[in-house]
Amino acid sequence: MRRSSTFARQVLLVRVGRRDGAPGTDLVTPDHRYADRQRLRYGRLDAEIEAVRPISPVLVPAVPVDESPAMSIPLLPGERTAARRAKFALVNACTLSSLMLGMLAIFLAMQGEVRIAAVCLIACVAFDGLDGALARKLGVASPFGAQMDSLADMCSFGLAAPVVVYASLAGSVPPAAAAVACALVAACAAIRLARFNVSPKDGRFFCGVPTTMAAAVLALTVAIGVPVSGLVMVAGVALLAFAMVSSFPYAKLARLLKLPPWLWLAPVVGALVDIRLTFALVVVGYLVSGPLLWLHQRRAA
Repeated sequence: MRRSSTFARQVLLVRVGRRDGAPGTDLVTPDHRYADRQRLRYGRLDAEIEAVRPISPVLVPAVPVDESPAMSIPLLPGERTAARRAKFALVNACTLSSLMLGMLAIFLAMQGEVRIAAVCLIACVAFDGLDGALARKLGVASPFGAQMDSLADMCSFGLAAPVVVYASLAGSVPPAAAAVACALVAACAAIRLARFNVSPKDGRFFCGVPTTMAAAVLALTVAIGVPVSGLVMVAGVALLAFAMVSSFPYAKLARLLKLPPWLWLAPVVGALVDIRLTFALVVVGYLVSGPLLWLHQRRAA
């Protein structure tokens, strides 16, 4: 009995290390061991919960918001007197007139009045040249006016002109061919205007045929009724579209006006004899002048 009691006492005695690290013996009962297992079990569970707990988002300091009132940029830089405002309004009225005439040309082309629509396009060209000349002469040129002029040109020369040409080609060529050629004019006009807005200006030459001149050629072709077949007309429209986005230098109108008077005599006499043929020859000559000038500049360099 004593031996069994001694054996039981030895089983219940477990040597453990103390918490401070010093060796020693403690009496550990089954209740104590159960508590230790429970602490170990729940300690592991707490560690697992902590491992899968989502990480709290990092708080980013708020960016201070500028609540000061926005400053409006004046459309007309410089002195803002009543006289300058009137001049500024006159210049922009010319730009808007070009835009409205372009819209009118589209409406007339939809009704089949292609020649009257072409005359409206020619008036657009006149107003487009007038607003720039007035802005420089009156001293009211501004970035706003330049952007307004570009947007009006896209409507009148990039959209209205190809619509008028498409209406004039109805019934003479397949609609798909006419649509592709006119879409090329619209796309190339947009590229040409965007490139002009961001490119450095050259006082002597244009880089590519300007949209204003391209629209004038298309409008005059429809207005005077150049006697060419529909397929030739489609090819000419596509060629004119690619000429707008080319890198060939084309002389500006001010430079052309400085040519010797005898050079202008031939077109004037030709127009009196046959205006259609003379117009076609002048257009072809102007288109060819770009590649010739480009070759001349390459050789000179």
